[in-house]
Amino acid sequence: MKGIKIEEAVAAIPDGASLMVGGFMDVGTSERVMDELVRQGKRGLTVIANDTARPGIGIGKLIDAGALAKVIVSHIGTNPNTQRQMIAGELAVELVPQGTLAERVRAGGYGLGGILTRTGLSTAVEEGKTRIEVDGEYFLLEKPLRADFAIVHAKQADYARNLAYSLTAQNFNPLMAMAADVVIVDAEDIVPIGVIPPDSVRTPGVLVDYLLARGA
Repeated sequence: MKGIKIEEAVAAIPDGASLMVGGFMDVGTSERVMDELVRQGKRGLTVIANDTARPGIGIGKLIDAGALAKVIVSHIGTNPNTQRQMIAGELAVELVPQGTLAERVRAGGYGLGGILTRTGLSTAVEEGKTRIEVDGEYFLLEKPLRADFAIVHAKQADYARNLAYSLTAQNFNPLMAMAADVVIVDAEDIVPIGVIPPDSVRTPGVLVDYLLARGA
């Protein structure tokens, strides 16, 4: 199976698009795609991810390049450039508790209307949200998250585009592959069908729109 060139895949992402970027502190994030987004000069992007990594690494490259208009993340504590842009009013930052973030992405992928959680009740997190009573207990309604594109990094992809991940690099990638209109995958290895054991497939090929060619 022939993969698409990275230049072509990234060219399909317009300015102002929303992106889900898998990974956790850059583990499980495609450095190749981050570099190409910067090289092509993309602007006004919204990124949904666990964090913004560190300066010069992963999503931090997009921060450094001024490519982002907004991030929806669980924290920005490891990237002072994200903090600086937020304080300067150059970047909108929506902070979401980590577990809530993951569940909102899952809800987007599964077609749910939202999730109910007690996390954030009676705090700043509750501002502007709906409080719902269930059997005498109160919950916040958190709405689902979806994006125009998901940037997924996998350990292996087979010729049918089934994906397997390595250890903690699995963080967020399988969820985000469910919750975007177009899924772009950067796999470390592309292997024949049968090399990935069926029980190790975490993202079925039917979800993958573009598999990046290696060495391209």
